[in-house]
Amino acid sequence: MHLPLNALRTFEAVASRLSFSKGAAALNVSAAAVSSQIRSLEDRLGQPLFHRHGRNITLTTAGQMLLPGVHRGLTELNQAVLSLQEDRTGGVLNVSMMPSFLQKWLTPRLADFYLTYDNVDLRINADIQPVSFDETDFHAAIRFGRGNWPDLTVVKLLDEWTLPVCSPEMWASIQPIESASELTQHTLLQGEDELWETWLKALGGSAVHRRGPRFNDSVSIVVAAEQGLGIALARWSLAAAELASGRLVSCFPPAVKSDFAYYFVAPSHYFDMPKVALFRAWLEECCRAFPTPEANGVDG
Repeated sequence: MHLPLNALRTFEAVASRLSFSKGAAALNVSAAAVSSQIRSLEDRLGQPLFHRHGRNITLTTAGQMLLPGVHRGLTELNQAVLSLQEDRTGGVLNVSMMPSFLQKWLTPRLADFYLTYDNVDLRINADIQPVSFDETDFHAAIRFGRGNWPDLTVVKLLDEWTLPVCSPEMWASIQPIESASELTQHTLLQGEDELWETWLKALGGSAVHRRGPRFNDSVSIVVAAEQGLGIALARWSLAAAELASGRLVSCFPPAVKSDFAYYFVAPSHYFDMPKVALFRAWLEECCRAFPTPEANGVDG
């Protein structure tokens, strides 16, 4: 059965909002036009799609069955049209990533990308929440996790380690520290992502004894350690520059490899687009050049 695309768009707009007036507003058409399209679609299908209760509507069983397929089909159609309209070799490239990775790792390297690929208008959205590629115009994202995003094409970029760090002044006052248990006698800054309990368990240690201020941001906890507020369990990717410059020191080896890593992810229809591929290749080159803790003189 051939169903008119315009009628299906109208059905999706009304059904997703459960309102004829809101559906009409979303489509920028009159309520009468929406009602006409819905009646036409119901006539073609030979069954009602909505229960009408005055101004209130609900989906019938048929409407509930139809909506997911229509929504999926319209989303795929929109993606196909966007892909055709895209400048595939240059122009705007929308990428999402965590603020911490952008601030501490990527930003210092971006000048090289702009010099090399001046035809790409890189636009970065910093957000801890994963983006929905079906509902936005993002081409790709950098995510931190175990690599299990089955709906996306995924490539690992960078492994991660965690290690305790503090300011040089604090280190001068507390050293030497020769065991993890000695470390726990000092003020330990608490983070929501990098957990002391996990790090200590990897070394065969026990629970934390002395807790310090808590932070919900991986960059803030590194800054707090730099300011001498305590010892932070930091991600290597976020603290390597400060360790290399001497603004932070490693308190006690070793760096413990994380179960999480950084990954480049993209929908399959964007993954091999030339401008996406060149950004991914540039990132992979930067990641290969980034030293591991061992290569930078920190035990791993």
